[in-house]
Amino acid sequence: MTTNTAVQTSTIHHDGVTISMSRGGHGRPMILCPGLNSTQADLHELVGLLRHDYDVVTFDLRGHGLSSAADSYLFADFLSDLTAVTSTQQRIQPEATPVLVGYSLGADLAVHYASEHPGSVTELLLIDGANPVPEPFITATDLPLFRALWEQQAEHQETLRGTPRQVLLTAQEILDLNVQLDGIRARILDRYRTIDRPITMIMSAAMAGDSSQGRALNQNWQAGFDRLVQDQPQINTFRIDADHGLVLTHAPQIADIIRTTG
Repeated sequence: MTTNTAVQTSTIHHDGVTISMSRGGHGRPMILCPGLNSTQADLHELVGLLRHDYDVVTFDLRGHGLSSAADSYLFADFLSDLTAVTSTQQRIQPEATPVLVGYSLGADLAVHYASEHPGSVTELLLIDGANPVPEPFITATDLPLFRALWEQQAEHQETLRGTPRQVLLTAQEILDLNVQLDGIRARILDRYRTIDRPITMIMSAAMAGDSSQGRALNQNWQAGFDRLVQDQPQINTFRIDADHGLVLTHAPQIADIIRTTG
């Protein structure tokens, strides 16, 4: 383990992959799980702000950032990465129960982890994910559009290869995971109902931007948010006037919400 400006870096080996972790800060323990196509490096501003008030552990999911590639990128595989990180944190600080923060896919992973491990976290803070949308995001009609989008993103990722912001998944692997995620989110309310810890949800107002296609996706996103509030009225909810990149564009606002509710 090496130390750089009070941040410790380490690796975990599990399930045939190497997961890159970092830890630093002061205060209550917190684990922050990035989302699909996001890395520790991408979230550096938010993590840096949170480290003023929390002892933050964050990491790169398999195939992301400084973590190694894998043979499989299914939801269960990413959930096993989060579980490996939380298990490591429990061994380091067995007396301290962490706050669990998840962004995008990381929010879905956080909800599933908390539902499967009662009492393992003090609270959940979810950022623009784990949304029980009533309709699939990827329909047969929209499939070509999403495939083209992720192929374009995969081309851009080639310019980041070998850097802390790299994503090694192919466009098809990202597409397959998002199709799986549609099915998971259709059932995620059942997961929420099993969690007895405080939950805060921070949602973007226009997650897909303001294009004609984006407006349809935004309506579906808002409908999922409404379903969550109706089914789980005890959840503390916030909406930020931003798209899905809110962790990059509104990090100070998100950090303030977390500090005041956590």
